[in-house]
Amino acid sequence: MADILVLDAEQRSALAVTRALGQQNLRVVTADCVSPTLAGSSKYSLANRVYPDPYETPLEFLDWFQSEVEQNSVRMVFPMTEVTTDLVMRHRHRWPNVTLPFADITTIDALADKIRLHQRASELGIAIPPTHYLDSPEAAQALLPSLQFPVVLKPYRSRIWLSDRWLATAVQIVHDESEYRRWIAVEPFKTHPYMVQGFIQGEGQGVFALYNQGQPQFFFAHRRLRERPPSGGVSVWSESALPNPALQHAAETLLTDAKWHGVAMVEFKVAPDGTPYLMEINTRFWGSLQLAIDAGANFPYALYQMASGQPVTPAQIKAGVRLRWLLGDVDNLYLTLKERRYSFLHKLLVLLRFFKPDFFHTKHEIDRMNDLRPAWYELKRYFSGN
Repeated sequence: MADILVLDAEQRSALAVTRALGQQNLRVVTADCVSPTLAGSSKYSLANRVYPDPYETPLEFLDWFQSEVEQNSVRMVFPMTEVTTDLVMRHRHRWPNVTLPFADITTIDALADKIRLHQRASELGIAIPPTHYLDSPEAAQALLPSLQFPVVLKPYRSRIWLSDRWLATAVQIVHDESEYRRWIAVEPFKTHPYMVQGFIQGEGQGVFALYNQGQPQFFFAHRRLRERPPSGGVSVWSESALPNPALQHAAETLLTDAKWHGVAMVEFKVAPDGTPYLMEINTRFWGSLQLAIDAGANFPYALYQMASGQPVTPAQIKAGVRLRWLLGDVDNLYLTLKERRYSFLHKLLVLLRFFKPDFFHTKHEIDRMNDLRPAWYELKRYFSGN
């Protein structure tokens, strides 16, 4: 019997959740479509299950899920990715005795659909980039004469269900007319709705939130110190911070309007003049979750408390706590050193900073002395090329 089933156990967020809940003496079982896994390597995981790939065989995954929660008396489930969250929430009527501590699927859809989200944000007075909403190649061609490059092509969903499979999509930054014509002629832009947005110069910033039936519980923020790839992407070294008041106000406006429930990450691009432009909302746990926990915002345990009807332990956030994903930082260093457009001096400075981290303020995300097996697992996987 397990108190909690954590899905997508290869995700770093799954490891953070497993550790956070296991440290509260809750019984956690992890699962993924592969084995072994990062979170399953943790001493806080009682077992690691293997399920059918939810991306390739979603119906088989749902059958496995139903069998798992019934046979092992699972009380609560924490999915980590968009696909597993969508599947279990869209079919939650099939397992009425299992707690899924997230908003209903209609509310999730309203925020995960980037077109609906941006339209609603505009109505609420929240800044969005200059935006055109398109749904056909003809509309895209008609828009071309009025565009000033670069522009951003943004599909309406990160994952689109095609009745028998998931279509993975990605945001594309387009620099000229030829690139634009090439992208609008292929999936997903050829057959699915999307936005063409003006490119906003600035810094990406996010606000992380916990909500209980439309009521905010606490907020958190961090600064990205290094990313993989270096031009912008996954955070590999970050620092906790108190939320920017303007960003928190915009995030709170959106989430309260949606009557949100559970965790969410609201992403912005902050222009040089300080204007925060909405980018998207992630309706699930995020990659750098461990930083929030280390800094005093224990989102997983607070969500468990909330779902169990217990008082939520208030967050005591400390600014300036740093988190380093070491192997991600190694990738950042490698990509920087091989990039020809960076000067020798820039590369030398990056090399020196890599080997001189702030030991007094920096924690390691995977490498934890009281739970070392995930670090060994990740190291072995990294050098095996898997």
